[in-house]
Amino acid sequence: MTRPAMDKAINGTSQTSMTTPEILERLNRARRFIDLCYDLPLDLEEISSHACFSRDHFLRLFRQAFNKTPHQYLTERRIERAKELLSTDELRVTDVCFEVGFQSLGSFSSLFHKSVGHAPITFREQSRQTQAAKRQVPGCFLVMYKLESA
Repeated sequence: MTRPAMDKAINGTSQTSMTTPEILERLNRARRFIDLCYDLPLDLEEISSHACFSRDHFLRLFRQAFNKTPHQYLTERRIERAKELLSTDELRVTDVCFEVGFQSLGSFSSLFHKSVGHAPITFREQSRQTQAAKRQVPGCFLVMYKLESA
Protein backbone atom coordinates (compact mmCIF):
# COMPACT_ATOMS: atom_id res chain seq x y z
CA MET A 1 0.00 0.00 0.00
CA THR A 2 1.37 3.41 -0.90
CA ARG A 3 1.86 6.04 1.77
CA PRO A 4 -0.99 8.31 0.54
CA ALA A 5 -3.27 5.28 0.39
CA MET A 6 -2.25 4.31 3.92
CA ASP A 7 -2.88 7.90 5.11
CA LYS A 8 -6.29 7.79 3.53
CA ALA A 9 -7.11 4.35 4.95
CA ILE A 10 -6.09 5.28 8.47
CA ASN A 11 -7.25 8.86 8.56
CA GLY A 12 -10.05 8.96 6.05
CA THR A 13 -8.23 11.69 4.16
CA SER A 14 -4.82 12.30 2.62
CA GLN A 15 -4.43 15.73 4.24
CA THR A 16 -3.98 15.35 8.00
CA SER A 17 -2.15 17.18 10.74
CA MET A 18 -0.58 13.92 11.87
CA THR A 19 1.49 11.67 9.61
CA THR A 20 0.93 7.95 9.27
CA PRO A 21 4.22 7.03 11.01
CA GLU A 22 3.18 9.11 14.03
CA ILE A 23 -0.21 7.41 14.18
CA LEU A 24 1.33 3.96 13.79
CA GLU A 25 3.87 4.71 16.52
CA ARG A 26 1.07 5.67 18.91
CA LEU A 27 -0.91 2.56 17.99
CA ASN A 28 2.18 0.40 18.48
CA ARG A 29 2.71 2.02 21.87
CA ALA A 30 -0.79 0.88 22.87
CA ARG A 31 -0.10 -2.59 21.46
CA ARG A 32 3.12 -2.83 23.49
CA PHE A 33 1.12 -1.83 26.56
CA ILE A 34 -1.27 -4.72 25.87
CA ASP A 35 1.70 -7.07 25.43
CA LEU A 36 3.15 -6.03 28.79
CA CYS A 37 -0.09 -5.95 30.77
CA TYR A 38 -2.18 -8.68 29.09
CA ASP A 39 -2.61 -10.43 32.44
CA LEU A 40 -4.34 -7.42 34.03
CA PRO A 41 -7.98 -6.42 33.59
CA LEU A 42 -7.65 -3.87 30.76
CA ASP A 43 -10.38 -1.75 29.25
CA LEU A 44 -10.49 0.24 26.04
CA GLU A 45 -10.29 3.56 27.89
CA GLU A 46 -7.01 2.62 29.54
CA ILE A 47 -5.47 1.20 26.36
CA SER A 48 -6.48 4.19 24.23
CA SER A 49 -4.97 6.58 26.76
CA HIS A 50 -1.53 5.05 26.06
CA ALA A 51 -1.96 6.01 22.40
CA CYS A 52 -3.28 9.48 23.31
CA PHE A 53 -6.45 9.02 21.27
CA SER A 54 -10.08 9.16 22.28
CA ARG A 55 -11.60 5.75 22.88
CA ASP A 56 -13.70 5.60 19.71
CA HIS A 57 -11.05 7.15 17.46
CA PHE A 58 -8.46 4.70 18.83
CA LEU A 59 -10.78 1.76 18.21
CA ARG A 60 -11.31 2.82 14.60
CA LEU A 61 -7.59 3.42 13.94
CA PHE A 62 -6.49 0.20 15.63
CA ARG A 63 -8.95 -1.88 13.62
CA GLN A 64 -7.88 -0.22 10.35
CA ALA A 65 -4.17 -0.63 11.08
CA PHE A 66 -4.15 -4.20 12.47
CA ASN A 67 -7.37 -5.75 11.07
CA LYS A 68 -8.59 -6.58 14.57
CA THR A 69 -9.95 -4.74 17.56
CA PRO A 70 -7.82 -4.12 20.66
CA HIS A 71 -9.99 -6.65 22.51
CA GLN A 72 -9.34 -9.29 19.84
CA TYR A 73 -5.60 -8.56 20.04
CA LEU A 74 -5.68 -8.81 23.84
CA THR A 75 -7.54 -12.12 23.67
CA GLU A 76 -5.06 -13.50 21.12
CA ARG A 77 -2.16 -12.46 23.34
CA ARG A 78 -3.74 -14.15 26.36
CA ILE A 79 -4.44 -17.34 24.41
CA GLU A 80 -0.86 -17.48 23.10
CA ARG A 81 0.50 -17.15 26.63
CA ALA A 82 -1.96 -19.78 27.87
CA LYS A 83 -0.69 -22.18 25.20
CA GLU A 84 2.87 -21.62 26.43
CA LEU A 85 1.88 -22.25 30.05
CA LEU A 86 -0.16 -25.33 29.20
CA SER A 87 2.78 -26.74 27.21
CA THR A 88 5.46 -26.16 29.82
CA ASP A 89 4.05 -25.71 33.31
CA GLU A 90 2.23 -28.01 35.66
CA LEU A 91 -0.35 -25.35 36.50
CA ARG A 92 -3.98 -26.40 36.59
CA VAL A 93 -6.12 -25.07 33.74
CA THR A 94 -7.93 -22.83 36.24
CA ASP A 95 -4.61 -21.35 37.37
CA VAL A 96 -3.57 -20.76 33.74
CA CYS A 97 -6.89 -19.02 33.13
CA PHE A 98 -6.30 -16.51 35.92
CA GLU A 99 -2.56 -16.23 35.23
CA VAL A 100 -3.20 -14.89 31.71
CA GLY A 101 -5.86 -12.40 32.79
CA PHE A 102 -9.20 -14.09 32.21
CA GLN A 103 -11.78 -13.60 34.95
CA SER A 104 -13.90 -16.65 34.11
CA LEU A 105 -12.88 -20.24 33.45
CA GLY A 106 -15.91 -20.67 31.18
CA SER A 107 -14.96 -17.68 29.03
CA PHE A 108 -11.35 -18.83 28.90
CA SER A 109 -12.25 -22.37 27.90
CA SER A 110 -14.69 -21.33 25.19
CA LEU A 111 -12.36 -18.68 23.72
CA PHE A 112 -9.43 -21.11 23.87
CA HIS A 113 -11.45 -23.79 22.09
CA LYS A 114 -12.65 -21.32 19.47
CA SER A 115 -9.11 -20.06 18.84
CA VAL A 116 -7.11 -23.30 19.05
CA GLY A 117 -9.71 -25.88 18.08
CA HIS A 118 -9.38 -27.88 21.32
CA ALA A 119 -10.22 -27.47 24.97
CA PRO A 120 -7.26 -26.39 27.13
CA ILE A 121 -6.91 -29.82 28.75
CA THR A 122 -6.91 -31.52 25.33
CA PHE A 123 -4.29 -29.05 24.08
CA ARG A 124 -2.11 -29.88 27.10
CA GLU A 125 -2.36 -33.63 26.45
CA GLN A 126 -1.55 -33.22 22.75
CA SER A 127 1.37 -30.98 23.61
CA ARG A 128 2.75 -33.55 26.05
CA GLN A 129 2.36 -36.32 23.47
CA THR A 130 4.18 -34.22 20.86
CA GLN A 131 7.02 -33.47 23.27
CA ALA A 132 7.30 -37.15 24.21
CA ALA A 133 7.41 -38.13 20.54
CA LYS A 134 10.14 -35.56 19.86
CA ARG A 135 12.26 -37.10 22.62
CA GLN A 136 12.21 -40.37 20.64
CA VAL A 137 13.71 -38.69 17.53
CA PRO A 138 17.38 -37.68 17.25
CA GLY A 139 17.87 -33.92 17.65
CA CYS A 140 19.82 -33.60 14.39
CA PHE A 141 16.81 -34.96 12.48
CA LEU A 142 14.47 -32.43 14.11
CA VAL A 143 16.84 -29.56 13.25
CA MET A 144 17.47 -30.83 9.71
CA TYR A 145 13.73 -30.95 8.94
CA LYS A 146 13.12 -27.66 10.77
CA LEU A 147 10.92 -29.23 13.42
CA GLU A 148 13.06 -27.48 16.04
CA SER A 149 15.62 -24.70 15.94
CA ALA A 150 19.34 -25.38 16.39
